[in-house]
Amino acid sequence: MLIIMKYRFLIIALTLGLCVTACVHTSIVWASEKEAAAFIEQKQLNESIHAAADYLIRQCRENGKFRYRINLNKAVKLKPRYNLLRHAGTIYALASYDQAYTGELTRSVLKRSTQFLKKTAIGSVPGRDDLLAVWSHPDINLGGKPLQAKLGGTGIGLVALLSVEKRIPGTTPLEYLRQMGEFLIYMQKKDGSFYSKYIPQKGGRDDSWTSLYYPGEAALGLVMLYERDPAIKWLQAAADGIAFLAKKRAEADAVEADHWALLATARMLPLYDRCRQPIPRQSVIKHAVQICESMLKDKPANYDSWLRNGSFTADGRTTPTAIRLEGLLGALGFLPVERSYLRRQIIFAISEGMQFLLRSQIQSGEHTGGIPRAIQKLPKDHPQWKRSFNRRATEVRIDYVQHALSAMLAYERMSF
Repeated sequence: MLIIMKYRFLIIALTLGLCVTACVHTSIVWASEKEAAAFIEQKQLNESIHAAADYLIRQCRENGKFRYRINLNKAVKLKPRYNLLRHAGTIYALASYDQAYTGELTRSVLKRSTQFLKKTAIGSVPGRDDLLAVWSHPDINLGGKPLQAKLGGTGIGLVALLSVEKRIPGTTPLEYLRQMGEFLIYMQKKDGSFYSKYIPQKGGRDDSWTSLYYPGEAALGLVMLYERDPAIKWLQAAADGIAFLAKKRAEADAVEADHWALLATARMLPLYDRCRQPIPRQSVIKHAVQICESMLKDKPANYDSWLRNGSFTADGRTTPTAIRLEGLLGALGFLPVERSYLRRQIIFAISEGMQFLLRSQIQSGEHTGGIPRAIQKLPKDHPQWKRSFNRRATEVRIDYVQHALSAMLAYERMSF
């Protein structure tokens, strides 16, 4: 009874906008999982999901290209940029939305945006007509970098196309999807790691730069391809990729907030017994636990503004919170019951973080449903204040909204 009373007091404190201290975080984890998740209002969550999806739908032009970003501050001049990985991620989120709330308008956007991706970005690799990759074209990205195919671009591109295929069968031929999977395997090394980029100007596969997120995106795409086309090589490549990350991070005290690895692991584990296991199942779970614990450890224990309460960063940026929520929600699906203490910690952090995201969403006007880069500008006495931060705090980009939508949908699907 005393624990429940403490929990109820915490909800009142959050409602009044009081800061959450580290000691309160410690006491709350003794509440049940159901209690820890209880203070998200279902009606508000549902309305926020529809608003975020509607925002993304409105940003899709007739040619399938999204309006990539805007700034609520009209005085801020935006440089023309486009990111095809985030285009694919937006397709993935909208396909998930269509799975929960089927609609003709969403389907129309999925068709147009998928065609744009395939027509403008996906193509063969020089000298390898059996491979298809998502190419970042300088004339589309407008970023000044040479033509290149990013591992993560093809990984999330494959995730996007497979997600649409589930909603609109026949959109992409199976052989097309297989050729994208073959590119991911082509980019994998014998130890399970991946080259991050294929750059024709540099002679092909290039690992002079390594991405945190690309291996998890590739693994997720490969697992989803296996679900569609049960050839063991897809599942094996995904397992080898996750195993490499687990072995690399095994002795680390803290690891990166790799939410894509958590999502890939959640999808892979039910299938893991079907392939050659490069590491034991418990080692895969231990790696996921490392990621989850690091995410929780990095979360601020208290906040200087009640608006930022629940954010996973002290400066109140929205996307770092959203992607961590995506990963943590994925992990809850496979973390064993004996990890009950960690599970309760995760659920409480998710509930706080979800409240933060819901507060961040634009509630009225032309950009209703959008998610800005940060929930508010920082005062000049804030240790992380920068003029450039405040200039971008009011920016809304499709990936900010996409990740928030994905997190909201995953939360809505969970039964605590």
